[in-house]
Amino acid sequence: MNYANIKWADVANGPGVRVSLFVSGCTHHCPGCFNSEAWSFDYGKPFTQAEEDRVVQALSSPYIQGLTLLGGEPFEPENQQRLLPLLRRVRREVPEKSIWCYSGYTLDGQLWRDSRARCQYTDEMLSLLDVLVDGRFVQAKKALDLRFRGSSNQRIIDVPRSLAAGQVVLWAGESTIRSIT
Repeated sequence: MNYANIKWADVANGPGVRVSLFVSGCTHHCPGCFNSEAWSFDYGKPFTQAEEDRVVQALSSPYIQGLTLLGGEPFEPENQQRLLPLLRRVRREVPEKSIWCYSGYTLDGQLWRDSRARCQYTDEMLSLLDVLVDGRFVQAKKALDLRFRGSSNQRIIDVPRSLAAGQVVLWAGESTIRSIT
């Protein structure tokens, strides 16, 4: 898997200060996409073990609230295969940090049903997320006043509650972030 960028102190893609990994590769090709150069799976640099180590190390900083995955498209099957070990490691080594993911695929439309995105890694990857911002970016629904999303069709989903309920449960705010027990 290649990545387009890593932001080590991102405040735009989830609550608090976050490490944001922008993966390469996306088949959606949404008109008006802010990151269209990352549509190519070959764009950027390889996401190596050294980069994974740097991400996990950065997450151990007390001022970092969590990890955000964006793209490109994290739920392209090619990307899920490489992201899953990272997510497992984050949950194991820094379990108090939240994990957010942005996807053009919808939870109840493509990620829970047979689709191009659904593969052997999807269910476990979902189980490791706190929040999924789902839905393709739609230029006609773009609104600059939306919190943590680019267009009004996109949803901010509480993944653990959605998995437990078997239906989409929208994120109610920072009080719903997974806590360690």
